[in-house]
Amino acid sequence: MHVIPLPEIDSSMLAMVGGKAAGLGELVRAGERVPDGFCLTVDALAAGDIPERELLEAYRRLGGGRVAVRSSATAEDLPGASFAGQQDTFLNVDGEGPLVNAVRDCWKSLYSERAVAYRATAGIEDAAMAVVVQRMVDPVVAGVLFTANPITGCRTEMVVDAAPGLGTAIVDGTVVPDHYVLAHHSPATARNGWLDAHQLDQLREAGARLQRHFGAPQDIEWAIDADGVLWLLQSRPVTTLFPLPPDTGETRLYLEFGHIQGMLRPCTPMGVSLLKTGAAMWFHAHGVRDALRDPLPRLTPIGGRLYFDLTDFVRSKFLRKRLRTSLEVYGPRVRAAVERAMDDPRFTPRRGVPFRLGNTIRVTAKLTPSLLGGLVSSLARPDAARARAYRAVAEIRHRTTPPPEPATALTRLTWVAEESHGVVMGNGMLGLLGPLTAGIVSGTAPSALLDGIASPEELDVVLGGMPFNVTTEMDLALWRLAVNAAGHRELFLGLSPDELTAKYRAGELPDIGMAGFLAQYGMRAAAEIDVGMPRWEEDPTPLWATIANYLRVDAPEQAPDRRFRQAAAKAEAMIEELARRTRRTRPVRGRVAVFLMRRSRRLTGLREIGKFAWLPALQLSRRQLLLAGEELVARGLLTRADDVMFLDLQEAISAARDGTDYRDLVATRRAEHERELRRPTVPGALLSDGTDVETLAPAGPAEDGVLTGMAGAAGRATGRARVILDPADAHIEPGEILVAPTTDPGWTPLFLTTAGLVTETGSPVAHGPTVAREYGIPAVICVRGATREIKTGQLITIDGGAGTVRIDEPADHSAAASGRNP
Repeated sequence: MHVIPLPEIDSSMLAMVGGKAAGLGELVRAGERVPDGFCLTVDALAAGDIPERELLEAYRRLGGGRVAVRSSATAEDLPGASFAGQQDTFLNVDGEGPLVNAVRDCWKSLYSERAVAYRATAGIEDAAMAVVVQRMVDPVVAGVLFTANPITGCRTEMVVDAAPGLGTAIVDGTVVPDHYVLAHHSPATARNGWLDAHQLDQLREAGARLQRHFGAPQDIEWAIDADGVLWLLQSRPVTTLFPLPPDTGETRLYLEFGHIQGMLRPCTPMGVSLLKTGAAMWFHAHGVRDALRDPLPRLTPIGGRLYFDLTDFVRSKFLRKRLRTSLEVYGPRVRAAVERAMDDPRFTPRRGVPFRLGNTIRVTAKLTPSLLGGLVSSLARPDAARARAYRAVAEIRHRTTPPPEPATALTRLTWVAEESHGVVMGNGMLGLLGPLTAGIVSGTAPSALLDGIASPEELDVVLGGMPFNVTTEMDLALWRLAVNAAGHRELFLGLSPDELTAKYRAGELPDIGMAGFLAQYGMRAAAEIDVGMPRWEEDPTPLWATIANYLRVDAPEQAPDRRFRQAAAKAEAMIEELARRTRRTRPVRGRVAVFLMRRSRRLTGLREIGKFAWLPALQLSRRQLLLAGEELVARGLLTRADDVMFLDLQEAISAARDGTDYRDLVATRRAEHERELRRPTVPGALLSDGTDVETLAPAGPAEDGVLTGMAGAAGRATGRARVILDPADAHIEPGEILVAPTTDPGWTPLFLTTAGLVTETGSPVAHGPTVAREYGIPAVICVRGATREIKTGQLITIDGGAGTVRIDEPADHSAAASGRNP
């Protein structure tokens, strides 16, 4: 069947008629008013030959005259990708010859450069084209209706754009339309414009019907003719909305905090489950009742990201004023968003606190003596404290042991659920808290003691070249591998990272020490707090890419170990300078500050050690989960071993114990996860109706060519930008400035050759800016849209003290200047 009338089409025929025709058929079946027409199917066009006889017979049955010829690709108008404007539409086609030509040109647009690029970006490999032919409507006014606000994400608002004549001018962006925002359940208010209140209500009611019918917010094209008749021309899912939080029946405020750990990518279900498992063991070990039921009830995965339900804290009279200070680490945009929510009457303050005082008292009573004792002893004897911390890490690693082999899937999963985090989340972590806290205190207190004497930039210098940081030590160890590889430079630069991984596994590479590096650091990875992420021991490809970057360093002064030593020397010199400066003006406070700065050089590097101590439990848990997954695949309950990462622990145990088949559920979750991986931005503060709170802020004044963020690490640098979205196979030239969505320890090897860092999210205490300070490179964080506004190859200047990025040349000059594609 090559031609199908629209009334005979439904959503089950997607593969035959494409997304647009399937949507139009559903509109007709739902009783909506749709221009009459038909679809030329995918099969009719598969060979590239137009079945002219059938096409023209259908056209004649339609009555001939003016028609619209519209693309309907199988990947078009779907929940994951709209393909808006990527393929061609032809309006006012009149006559049989023009119709055949329009259909042929419409079909060819499937292979246009923009459509191919869009599919690649959306992760769509295959698509086929059908073509819709419909009678033309002569509209007085036409436009677009969104049943959810596409800018703010609010699901209780609809947005209408309207303009006279055909609606294509709105879609093309060539006119400034009338813009209306409608409440879902309130009548529209009349105003001067192309639509009156009655027409707006018609659109609102149509939008509500279609959202109910399709079960998701819709992007609807419509037209109103001279008789006042409303025609619906298209309805497709709104693909850009961030997923909704769980429905609790009231307005709630959620704060995204994954970026504090340098993680904006979605977390797997198993990753969330194991975070909660570890938290349960921690709270239970320290006297919190009901910890095993849900230890983190306010930790809410939304779109796979980790959000904290802040509602009860915002509503607490006792806590809300204190929130402003604690939110400074989230950056100015998120802090401002939460402060705006505090002015919302839906978050009117109440008495009480949002936690059990008894639990708080028990935990405080248990932790305070060891914490204070550890703090004092660490400041008194920092080297001994550091040695204790290292011994504690080794002990945790030694005592975290998986079940003996052979083991069943159920045994492995039970170990993960009940024992994997027992050592690290029990008393094992207590030995680390004193030195870690002492390091934080000694690193941050001097700024208050030297207020007005030392600038933030000078205090950042004191933190440069910080020793004893496990992440810094890892990066320098990787640099040493590159030094070992220098004798085989052509080999390591001549092969891709994937090819190097294959040769390494086959034992065909020179021994540069990679096996030893992986034995110590193979448990690490980008987004490593998610157990669903492969570790470097499984896939060392990112390490080969970084080694190749290091091998391109040809200036001795750019060598990372030399830069690190220089940063350390500058830090020691700055302490001496501040000591001299304070002797006369603030002798007592100055001495205390200098004492703490010197202690900081021996303790603050330990700030990463708590997470590092946790990683062996994650590494061993991942190994056991994958082995359990292999058994579940053999039993026909999963398709791939790593499918287990798209279940939570209880679901995986159910599969192993009861034989529950989760293949369909895993396929759905995996597809959602892969869609979320492509999401370019994530709301920092989110309301339960889907509103991205940051979008409600008025735009502030901005200087041309200057992007404003937040100070991350002091200093200034000018260089070519290198925009990187994933560190897995990243290439960065020495002296370039890294521009990234966020960073965690898996990114930090790139820091050794970069001249500076720009991120879209982050916190001054997060991994990225902390390591940047230690390497002595400037960093600007919380620059909204940095990876879109800045192009690879552009010359930029960053000021890590002021928190600004200046784009020194337009994008069209950057490629030529850098000799690379932007």
